[in-house]
Amino acid sequence: MPKFNANLTMLFTEVPVLQRFARARKAGFEAVEFLFPYEFEKDAVRQALFENGLKQVLFNLPAGDWAAGERGIAILPDRTEEFRRGVALAVEYAEVLGCRQINCLSGVAPEGVAAEMLHETFIGNLRHAAGELKKHGIRLLIEPINRYDIPGFFLNTVEQADAIINEVGSDNLFIQYDLYHQHRTRGELIGTYQRYKDRIAHIQLADNPGRNEPGTGEINYDFVFAALDAAGYDGWIGCEYKPKTTTEEGLGWLRRAEKARAAA
Repeated sequence: MPKFNANLTMLFTEVPVLQRFARARKAGFEAVEFLFPYEFEKDAVRQALFENGLKQVLFNLPAGDWAAGERGIAILPDRTEEFRRGVALAVEYAEVLGCRQINCLSGVAPEGVAAEMLHETFIGNLRHAAGELKKHGIRLLIEPINRYDIPGFFLNTVEQADAIINEVGSDNLFIQYDLYHQHRTRGELIGTYQRYKDRIAHIQLADNPGRNEPGTGEINYDFVFAALDAAGYDGWIGCEYKPKTTTEEGLGWLRRAEKARAAA
């Protein structure tokens, strides 16, 4: 059965990041993920995890200048050395935090660079990252993201991610399946999961429209959770949504899901 973890980049944002660990635990979460840990000392993050009895499920490779709008550098031919330094840094954090999954954001395609060059750069960088992470028992993930939220994002569909994994040829490369992005791109949430479940290592959620918590939009999450259970998914589901009010006030969906699971 899947387990739910809190994305601390999106949830409990009314307090500083290192205070969100305690809030997550108090809300009933046993694990967390967030975009980037690199602005904090490794030991400070580890201490926050330890003090609150939490597991670090996932974070991302360094993704360039986030404040300036960059959303990954893995496809950029002139940033390969920066990418490799980022892989090494991510491994350092993952080892200290006990994190066994790291996600790689492909990036936004720049103007004036051939798509073939971007693709080849992505493949080469993924081969390097998957190999380096495998040495430490860490899985590498890639995430398809819809182009409405991030125009020009290079990796958009699960089908594209599957083809890239085939081309990379590593047994240490998997898909991060975000139900919100899949719904905005193509829908067919469960059928897509069933076709590619052997390559899906982590799932994230948010409702649509609005990217708020389950139950606020048009996705039937009661059906989705039951179908994932039935399909045998037993990994983590990251709650990567924007609370409509406060995080705690919007957690009714989680209590209902856990109650339904207990009754199944």
